[in-house]
Amino acid sequence: MSPTVERLSVLIVNADKMGSELLASALRRGRSHFDVAALVGDSDDISRQLTKCKPQVALISVELGDGPRAGFEILLKLREIHPHVRAVMLLDHCQPGLVIDAFQKGARGLFYRSHSPKALSKCIRAVHQGQIWAGNEEVGYLVDALSQLNPLRFSSADGRHLLTQREEDVVRLVAEGLKNREIAESLHVTNHAIRNYLYHIFDKLGISTRVELVLYNSTHPAGSKPAPEASVVKARARLPA
Repeated sequence: MSPTVERLSVLIVNADKMGSELLASALRRGRSHFDVAALVGDSDDISRQLTKCKPQVALISVELGDGPRAGFEILLKLREIHPHVRAVMLLDHCQPGLVIDAFQKGARGLFYRSHSPKALSKCIRAVHQGQIWAGNEEVGYLVDALSQLNPLRFSSADGRHLLTQREEDVVRLVAEGLKNREIAESLHVTNHAIRNYLYHIFDKLGISTRVELVLYNSTHPAGSKPAPEASVVKARARLPA
């Protein structure tokens, strides 16, 4: 007996109705097991409608009715009101600035309209399962962007030994890419408690953002000995546009 395939709710955010219908029709064919809905128009109209939808995966066109990069506004809005929804940006072509912006603003994958519906189904499933959908070219753009960042000096490079076990748990989950709500559910505490943990972690480590925390965790892993001098890593909180 073949394993049961989970049905997924998928939201398409696109500039025009025809394009959305073609994409939705392609996703509904075969044995994809997708429940597909669509929002069309400009970013303001779509933002107002987002609260009525709660998909598991959202496919967001980078270009909407009010501009060639308006989809990024929807991506940010989606993260704000539905932090658990995984997002894939729909692009017409590969461009370094679009790739970097998409991942910086929270996308979990990139998909080009020229690729096949079968590949899109695989992309949706992979992103839903927590994977990142990107090719070697896109990963190369991200690596190049990181290599060009200005040095960031941690003011408390030996602060890791000050963290409690629960704070270490929070650091580990942040490094895995979980949002506050997901961390709270994993640790069986409230969102408010997670915010307090992060406040104390930032204070002990001498940092101020989640990105810096991820970088700190990679250069000062749990159990490592304090460094004799402040560590310098090539990174900063924001990727370049």
